[in-house]
Amino acid sequence: MSVNYRKYNSINWEKYLKSGNRIFIGSNAAVPNALIDNLIANSNQLHDIETVHILTLSENVWAKPEHKDLFKVNSLFIGGKNIREAIAAGRGDYTPCFISDIPRLFNENSLPLDVALIMVSPPDEYGYCSLGVSVDIVSAAVKSAKYVIAQINPKMPRTNGHSFVHLNQINAWLNIEQDLPQVIAPEFDRRTEQIGQYVAMLVDNGATLQIGIGKIPEAVLRYLANHKDLGIHSEMISDGVIDLMLEGVINNRKKTYHKGKAIVTFCIGSQKVYDFVDGNPHIEFYPSEHVNSPVKIAKNDNMISINSAIEVDLTGQVVSDSIGHQFYSGIGGQVDFVRGASLSQGGKPIIALPSTTKDGKISRIVAHITEGGGVVTSRGHVAYVVTEFGIASLQGKSIRERALELIRIAHPKFRDQLLADVRKHYWVPEYQESTPSSVPELGNVELKKFTFADVNYILRPLSPADERKLQEFFYSHNKETLIMRYNQHVTQMTREKSCNLVSVNQHKDLALCFTKKSYLGEAIQAVARYYYIEETHSAEVAFVIKESLRGRGMARTLLAEMITVAKKRHLDNLVACVRRDNTPMLKVFEKSGFTRLPNDDFDEIHLKLPLTNTSTIDE
Repeated sequence: MSVNYRKYNSINWEKYLKSGNRIFIGSNAAVPNALIDNLIANSNQLHDIETVHILTLSENVWAKPEHKDLFKVNSLFIGGKNIREAIAAGRGDYTPCFISDIPRLFNENSLPLDVALIMVSPPDEYGYCSLGVSVDIVSAAVKSAKYVIAQINPKMPRTNGHSFVHLNQINAWLNIEQDLPQVIAPEFDRRTEQIGQYVAMLVDNGATLQIGIGKIPEAVLRYLANHKDLGIHSEMISDGVIDLMLEGVINNRKKTYHKGKAIVTFCIGSQKVYDFVDGNPHIEFYPSEHVNSPVKIAKNDNMISINSAIEVDLTGQVVSDSIGHQFYSGIGGQVDFVRGASLSQGGKPIIALPSTTKDGKISRIVAHITEGGGVVTSRGHVAYVVTEFGIASLQGKSIRERALELIRIAHPKFRDQLLADVRKHYWVPEYQESTPSSVPELGNVELKKFTFADVNYILRPLSPADERKLQEFFYSHNKETLIMRYNQHVTQMTREKSCNLVSVNQHKDLALCFTKKSYLGEAIQAVARYYYIEETHSAEVAFVIKESLRGRGMARTLLAEMITVAKKRHLDNLVACVRRDNTPMLKVFEKSGFTRLPNDDFDEIHLKLPLTNTSTIDE
């Protein structure tokens, strides 16, 4: 038996609304524009109505100057046409808050709501409408407001989860069809592609993702196409997520919370997204107090949060809601998910941003926060920062190490100045002379994944922030290794010496390493170097591999990478000097094409690889 459902095309606003009241306006792609237009047309003697909302994909006519006497804007997340201008002009306000906390503002009367204006789907036979593509804080507004007025839109998808509102919870409604706003995925540029590749390297198979919308998130999703068994617990989803769900990459099988389901609060994208979520039992929409709760986020093992920033300072502080004194967006769910991912078993909170502004004139990795800028995510929260120049791992790092890591992923033209700025605050010792440098010859992405004996390792350049790791690597060697590598029993690796060894001018010399991550952190497993010899336009090669990992192919892989770099730099030769009794290392060199040179040294053998007209040696 179906509920008695009548269609209405007019609302008696005087019955529900008075001057000075506070109204809530539906979020994201579910803005009830017809209700706003109808209210404006019938406002009569109404004045000073405060509008509360987060992001609204709409013309946002209530924020136009001509309606300043009728409406006063109070945005909890700035965005959309006219909103930013209203706040900058003083006609509106910005209230910073975590998305997970907004429902409390409503139900504990910090921001009591008189009326909630929402958009819903037509009711089913039992009288239940769906909040559709935007449950987020709309659900809390419906529960808290004195009156609920809805635009019933036949084009609103019926989404599953905790998205339903019964007709008896709605005091008045209009039946008006409205197309949902479409946000088309942007075209990628080269640096966005590189950021996407780096972020994708941090995502393991079976991970659960929180991801937003825009160039960087879409680029990340593109490079996850070869991953397996990914899950979604995210504030929002867009086209890229839908594509991976259709391909079976995102299947939610390995999730440890809401297993088998993609969990979101809202969706934004093309019509494909809205069609996909309509009646889809594999995607469930929940209120933001549930989805954005750090405690609930942390119930997902291997939780990956991917967010962006306006700038990041060299201590790891993240500015993401303001450009100096200009408020630009909002806190949103960034801190909720950063904290949740931090608490997750195996979780990784990631901040990804281009290294410079669009015109390349301003670094977004900064020595100090721009005056007026506000910290959204603290230096204690951040684990990874990614730009097109690499991944800065900040977890467990000192201020000095953080600064060096972040300078390494800043744009090269700003690195010298950033290091000079760091020196002013005594964050690096006087013997730290070299600015972190890159190895562009390794390809668009300087990190490479390799597997030896079914264990995963990362090949990357050594960096100044590896000072302590190199010390630990040195002290892990036995006496035989030290003699083989240094030709003497070296007993100490001072901080200064370690700093000199990791502070490499990678454009001239070369220093690569294999690292492995575990619950103990990241540890160096192997190091390979070459030192440029200007007189002969060649380079001398040296290796040291952790004793327990020898014979697995690490040395051959490192040598192949160095040969590739040397060829791209048009060196004439690579040379090496190996102890005569170091048979395994001699075999590595000779299998890679090195030949022995005649010499009278009884203890050492000299080898040479001509690089002219030779091909790169593969492992």
